[in-house]
Amino acid sequence: MATAPLRHVPGLSRAPRPGSVAMAAGGLRGLVEALESYRGRDRAVRALCYGCQLAGGALGGRQSPAAGLPGSLLAVSAQLSHCRTVLRLFDDLAMLSYSRGYGLGPEDEDVLVRGLSVLCNVADQLYYPCEHVAWAADAGIIRASSSKWWDASTRLWGFSLLLGVLRSLRILFRLRKKLRQQSTSSPQDHKKMKAQVRSEVLSIVSNMADLANAIHWLPPGFLWAGQFPPWLVGLLGTVSSLIGIYQASREGNSGAV
Repeated sequence: MATAPLRHVPGLSRAPRPGSVAMAAGGLRGLVEALESYRGRDRAVRALCYGCQLAGGALGGRQSPAAGLPGSLLAVSAQLSHCRTVLRLFDDLAMLSYSRGYGLGPEDEDVLVRGLSVLCNVADQLYYPCEHVAWAADAGIIRASSSKWWDASTRLWGFSLLLGVLRSLRILFRLRKKLRQQSTSSPQDHKKMKAQVRSEVLSIVSNMADLANAIHWLPPGFLWAGQFPPWLVGLLGTVSSLIGIYQASREGNSGAV
């Protein structure tokens, strides 16, 4: 005798599919692994920091200072930002190791790309001590004016972001030139170059979003410095953070293959 097919009764939950359970478990495992690493945790904290600022600024509207839930979200964002500043106290050696490893860049790399990369590394290396001094001055550890050190660190960060945009534009120019010239290249090489193009475009969008915020945090009088509302700062930072998380996940998947 044939068994009647099971029918879904409204109000009763369906049994989870094995594939969806495995996917959820894999996603949770990937999240845990990311949070166990310093870089992965920093990306998550950064996204949450800017997300809270976006939500708090949007909910608070023109109210200043924001109260209630918007004020709480902005307070969480400020604390998470401070947390990241403290954790960056230990990034100098890692940056120095990376800069020494890169040196003047590989000889087979484009000269302009190498030059921009070296300048970017120098700016990043100088950024950390300036931020450390600013943090120590704010914490009362040293007697100094923190504002000029925060200004210096922000300028170095903005300069590094601008160099990153120029480097990505140069790489894009060379990639598009190769794509036009190598019409007879293998589909695999063509696909790889297309992926590199997408990666550089995302890097430009991410760096431009951060650069807009960096200019906002400069002393008033330069371009749009000090004119962004909290929600716009949060939106730009969230976009940049999500792009960073996406690119890191793509790199992780590529390395696992």
